[in-house]
Amino acid sequence: MYIITAYTRRQAKKLGVEVKLSANKAKKIDVFKNGVKIASIGGAGYGDYPTFMRTHGKEHADKRRALYKMRHEKDRHVPGSNGFLADQLLW
Repeated sequence: MYIITAYTRRQAKKLGVEVKLSANKAKKIDVFKNGVKIASIGGAGYGDYPTFMRTHGKEHADKRRALYKMRHEKDRHVPGSNGFLADQLLW
């Protein structure tokens, strides 16, 4: 089971959204704005920056972050999209 990290909570606060564990077992978190669910993000079977930091250290996490950002370059710049939210909250 995924545990929402302090990093993700801080990022959510910056974006003005709230995060909760996802009701969808295939996703990590649900994102809410003004009490309305706007997205389910983060594949449950995949790592993210704070998880890699905790399990493998900063150097490994930074490499994984760079690869994630390259892989998702097209969808992570669209404000409000699932890709944007995943990039901002998990990476």
